[in-house]
Amino acid sequence: MRPLRSTRKVGSSAGGSMTSSMVRLNIPLDPAKTGREAASLENGLRRMIVGQDEAIEQIVNIYQMHLTGMNAPGRPIGNFLFLGPTGSGKTRIVEATAEALLRNPRSVIKIDCAEFQHSHEIAKLIGSPPGYLGHRETHPLLSQEVLNQHHTETMKLSFVLFDEIEKASDALWNLLLGILDKATLTLGDNRKVDFSRALIFMTSNLGASEMSNLMSPKLGFGAGAARDRMNSGVVEAGMHEKLARSGAEAARRKFTPEFVNRLDKIVTFQPLGSDQLRKILDIELNMVQQRIFNSSSDRAFVFTLSDQSKDFLLEKGTDIKYGARHLKRAIERLLVQPMSNLIATEQVRGGDWIRVDFDGENKCLLFAKEAEGLPVQEMVRLVDTSVTMPAMAAANSASAEAAKIQTARSSKRS
Repeated sequence: MRPLRSTRKVGSSAGGSMTSSMVRLNIPLDPAKTGREAASLENGLRRMIVGQDEAIEQIVNIYQMHLTGMNAPGRPIGNFLFLGPTGSGKTRIVEATAEALLRNPRSVIKIDCAEFQHSHEIAKLIGSPPGYLGHRETHPLLSQEVLNQHHTETMKLSFVLFDEIEKASDALWNLLLGILDKATLTLGDNRKVDFSRALIFMTSNLGASEMSNLMSPKLGFGAGAARDRMNSGVVEAGMHEKLARSGAEAARRKFTPEFVNRLDKIVTFQPLGSDQLRKILDIELNMVQQRIFNSSSDRAFVFTLSDQSKDFLLEKGTDIKYGARHLKRAIERLLVQPMSNLIATEQVRGGDWIRVDFDGENKCLLFAKEAEGLPVQEMVRLVDTSVTMPAMAAANSASAEAAKIQTARSSKRS
């Protein structure tokens, strides 16, 4: 279809009329597309976070607005309230966002709101005012220096997490009103802190009991079947919408309207089903492998699990009520602790390849050494692409390979 050409009069003046030719293209646009940097963030989050598509979408949208300069001036980049059952990934997604953008999951400024249940404890955040005991010795947790400590030349973002916000006193909620609305905090010594380059996250378990009753009702004809589905990791259709409504209603009952009105988005995290937990299992196994590589370059080894051993870990670690944390505990108890015994007794050394199988009779994992003395390049081929070898280990491996080649050449000459 050819563009429609037309001529319009765009203005007039005392000297006469001024006309200009304008080409009307009528090209359809797609506002659902994201830019390259926002797409990179989305891909990074989807590699680390499973089953929480709405939360990922909201974070990416806010970050895209920040990149284009379309976010509201004089406010934080984004204000989020994450609700949902325990172990669904509320804290993890904040760390994953910081890891994707700043390459450091520890760059999140985490405020444990259970430590601020009394109004006088707010002094730990803003410092004591002049004249009070300890005014000089108190270092506020939310100073501008703390907020900017992880800024780089290319990425000037801060991540502030108020964990379990419902446990804090009303004084902390009132303190947050100014931060969420005007991106400004006044410390005890009257210094101003600018939050305009900060992403504010709040997590809460509000409505968790109501969500648990929805997933596993204690009364009714379908109560038994619902409990069986929950124990097997199956989430029934329509449950996501019910949980989202339950979480939003619990937040509105707990917080004041002026507090809720300053939030950009309230996201209810969904319980993790068996399919999501299987993907999380692979992510957690990769993290254990990364932990082995980072612990010591000369003791790095690889391990692989059979499908039967993964099914066993999923069976022991699946509980919708406790989410991914229950799976992490099963991995630590059944896999990591036995491997630490193998390392301590020198049954496993650097360069070994350990195969983990499942013993159906004794209902336990079996460990066997498949190979030993593997160079770094061979170990890299055995692990997932998301696992990176330490640079020191790679350098040591390269020097070891060079030494082997030199020894072989010397033996040939002799």
